[in-house]
Amino acid sequence: MRIGLLGTGPWAQAAYAPALAGHPGVEFAGVWGRRPEAAATLAEPYDVPVYDDVDALLADVDAVAVALPPSVQAELAVRAARAGRHLLLDKPLAVSVDQGRAVVSAAERAQVASVVFLTARFQKEPEAWIDEQAAVAGWFTARAQWLGAVFTSDSPFAASPWRREKGALWDVGPHALSVLLPVLGDVRQVVAAAHGPADTVHLVLDHATGASSTLTLSLTAPPAAAGADVELRGEEGVALMPGSSEGAIPALTRATDALLRAARTGRPHACDAAFGLRVTEILATAESRLTAARD
Repeated sequence: MRIGLLGTGPWAQAAYAPALAGHPGVEFAGVWGRRPEAAATLAEPYDVPVYDDVDALLADVDAVAVALPPSVQAELAVRAARAGRHLLLDKPLAVSVDQGRAVVSAAERAQVASVVFLTARFQKEPEAWIDEQAAVAGWFTARAQWLGAVFTSDSPFAASPWRREKGALWDVGPHALSVLLPVLGDVRQVVAAAHGPADTVHLVLDHATGASSTLTLSLTAPPAAAGADVELRGEEGVALMPGSSEGAIPALTRATDALLRAARTGRPHACDAAFGLRVTEILATAESRLTAARD
């Protein structure tokens, strides 16, 4: 499968380009970026073509990997799907429900495969733990904390305009939901949403299984307090999500494997664009609750 990369920012540099270049089952077929000079800089070490025109790249590939802000991602994902290209997307799928629905509709009409890269779902220890806990009945409640120090450290993502605007809810909220939904079921209701310090938010969710969950999400945690953890409590006792022994590149390699399987078999992956849309719907509801609480 020939895969082109859309995007040239820190995430494209750190994860997507090396994962595509090192994957034995795909050909890293080229780079397009909104800044041509950045695209040239990213492409040079991998000796791949640089495209000034995104449609020219789409004409030369079988699939695209997208490492762009979500509003830009959604627009280009629709364009790529309409061109018949499979989609390796990043979280969040979109920052509006309408944008997310447009991606899902375009992918379904074109019958192209899609995978949304949600890191914990493709790291081997967390992925195995999620599958194990999803098979256990009787969960009563869950607590998820995703505390980042993006805005309190020298993170390369600190200058990201969309993160500055949308905050932790949209940046790390998808990660927390990607773990909780397969275990506790869909969210029936956002019971409560409250602001914490800076961009920190607290959510209480009611799930289809009858369990409840609480989420604390932040990109402004003190660096010494940063980290992610998930705790489940139920009839079988307490379960804690393990950390991962690997970084983003091996996980993204597995996400690429998942796209290859979905394209080959026609069977959608659990983290496809439709799942990304559901996450977007939940986050949009939470955002409305937060806005109402502030007003």
